[in-house]
Amino acid sequence: MRLDKYLKVSRLIKRRTVANEACDAGKISVNGKIARASYDVKVGDVIEITLGARSVKVKVTEVKEVVRKEDADTMYSPVS
Repeated sequence: MRLDKYLKVSRLIKRRTVANEACDAGKISVNGKIARASYDVKVGDVIEITLGARSVKVKVTEVKEVVRKEDADTMYSPVS
């Protein structure tokens, strides 16, 4: 699954266009490297999102095309 779509489906970012713009601006890194929106997300990847002063680091636990809002947080686990 594309990175921008994963960020939207997992609800880490609310809109896919915002996720796409964040990738283009270099604010999203996967496994320590700046990632493009077309990056293919796999289970075990560590995604770091830096938007403004807020930084979120998560590990991908599941990749699903469709997920309910209540179950979206099962797609990743926080990394400290």
